[in-house]
Amino acid sequence: MEVNSEEESEEKLNGLPLQKESEESEEEPELSLEELKKLLSQEKEKTMEYELKFKRALADLQNLDRKTKLDIESGINTKIDQFMIEFLQIYDDFVRAKEAFSKNNVNVEGLDSILKNMDSLLLKNNVSTIDALGEIFDPKLHEAISIMEDSTLEENTITKELRKGYISHNRVIRPTLVEISKKIKSEKLGE
Repeated sequence: MEVNSEEESEEKLNGLPLQKESEESEEEPELSLEELKKLLSQEKEKTMEYELKFKRALADLQNLDRKTKLDIESGINTKIDQFMIEFLQIYDDFVRAKEAFSKNNVNVEGLDSILKNMDSLLLKNNVSTIDALGEIFDPKLHEAISIMEDSTLEENTITKELRKGYISHNRVIRPTLVEISKKIKSEKLGE
């Protein structure tokens, strides 16, 4: 029968396992300084690779987020523009009705009120008119449907606005229908 020392008895009573230093201590192999530097360098390279991958993934996510927001905004604006194109046809009808009634000395106060509300709606939805009269023809903004010969005006000057054009969200939703000037060809001198 073995006799335990007081320390061993206390450890057993406290529930701690007995450890003998010589039996259980496993010595890790010691690495040289060069090997440690090499391992550290490899770990730094891995860290840099992971950091680069993380930055790329984050940039991709931010780009996707930005593109998604732009696509949604563009889709909404396209739907608004489609509605506005149809609305502008009705608006034009009201303008023509007002002009016709005004010529016949009919009270157009009601039409003025409606047109004012329509103008407010256009403004609220970022729809603005394209100024054309006296400007130089721009195929991005205007649609020429007739030509007027005039020697006093610069070539392609808009002489008449036949239908208003509109811009919404920096896009032309309806070009202005215009008449443009063309210089009169002069006959050869001396003949």
